Amino acid sequence: MKKLLLPLIAIAFTFSSANAQEKWSLEKCINYAKEHNIDLQLRKLDAEVQANNTKQSKYNLLPNLNGSMGYNFGFGRTKTAADTYSNDDSQSGSLGVSSSVTLFNGFQKYNSIKQNQLDLQASLQDVEKAKEDLALNITSSYLNILFNKELLQVAQEKLKVTKLQIKRTEALVEAGTLPKGTLMEQNAQAAREELEVVNSSNNLDLALLDLAQLLDLENPSEFDISIPELPVLNATRSMVDPESVFINALEFRPEMKAARYRLESSEKGLVIAKGQRAPSLSLSGSWGSSYRKDFAEFDGAGNLIRNEMKLNDQLKLFEYKSIGFNLSIPIFNGGQVNRNISNAKININRYKLNMENSKNILRKEIQQAHANAKAAMNKYFSSETAVSSTEEAFRYTEEKFNLGLVNSVDYNQEKNNLFQSKSNLLQAKYEYIFRTKILDFYNGIEIKL
Repeated sequence: MKKLLLPLIAIAFTFSSANAQEKWSLEKCINYAKEHNIDLQLRKLDAEVQANNTKQSKYNLLPNLNGSMGYNFGFGRTKTAADTYSNDDSQSGSLGVSSSVTLFNGFQKYNSIKQNQLDLQASLQDVEKAKEDLALNITSSYLNILFNKELLQVAQEKLKVTKLQIKRTEALVEAGTLPKGTLMEQNAQAAREELEVVNSSNNLDLALLDLAQLLDLENPSEFDISIPELPVLNATRSMVDPESVFINALEFRPEMKAARYRLESSEKGLVIAKGQRAPSLSLSGSWGSSYRKDFAEFDGAGNLIRNEMKLNDQLKLFEYKSIGFNLSIPIFNGGQVNRNISNAKININRYKLNMENSKNILRKEIQQAHANAKAAMNKYFSSETAVSSTEEAFRYTEEKFNLGLVNSVDYNQEKNNLFQSKSNLLQAKYEYIFRTKILDFYNGIEIKL
């Protein structure tokens, strides 16, 4: 048994360790956030409340139905059927059912259904907008991690070059070609670059923590992302015209859809307010009966007879039914209807302004995204050229340094220039990727890496 148990434990431990080290793709991060992000869940709850309001507005078209039942106990002097008073205790009961339905009220209920449906659609678009904003934030954090991973590799590569140069310098110092101070300067440079590696590693850890917290993970220490195949960056890519992106975005962006739905809802609100001027017609009906213990009545000779009539008999005897129509015509109500109509018109103007403001914000965001993407593209290809130039300069300086024609200060300066240009290229690359993703985002293209 022990021989069988130990391998199973080892397999389980290996499996759990593998799961703990599972790396997250961008798609997995976005899907997880959509399921667990609290702010997004709150948005969904708001939409559910609005869905309930829509259902209720439909139920309001149905007749109501209410039942009633009561039982009373009486004590002391009471008036009898013979028009005298006696000290008798009494018990009586009653029950009834009533119902009413609105036949016409200026179509207010029908328009309320349409208004609630529009409000529901606006709430659903708010949820979509929250999802897209969340995806954009996650993409930014994800790319920041990729940037810091590559920046750490650059720092490690820089330190590796320095350590190799230290070995060459040691040989040159022993041969008497270079002074010992050069070796000391190289060791000091290596110490500074080791600190750069530590700082880069810390920045990577912080970037991972930022994304883990954005996902609300309970154990961010085991969190890591997978390295995707990044899109090819080339100078021949043409930027889409921002105005065409704007015209396209007006049709499908959730914030624009929500603004249109709310404007239409406010227009229904005006129709509802005007409906308050119309007469209201309703139909109502009821059924009821009563019961009294020790029920008394007169016989044919006029004598008072006290008997115990059964419950069913009394209910049939005292049964009453009614049906009726009620017409209410608004004549004067302190100007309340006129005030509601005026406020509804103001509300329409408010949502028209909100619509225009949403358009202006969207246009500015797209124009800014286009400008940022174009600037990032130019920066990337300029940085790429700078890296090529500094690589050639560094190789030339390194050859002269090995021959003792350049001191260590100039050599380190040229090396720092090379790796600084590589860092700038990395920053420009990820900025270019992110900016183009934002522009694609406004153009209706799903965010993917």
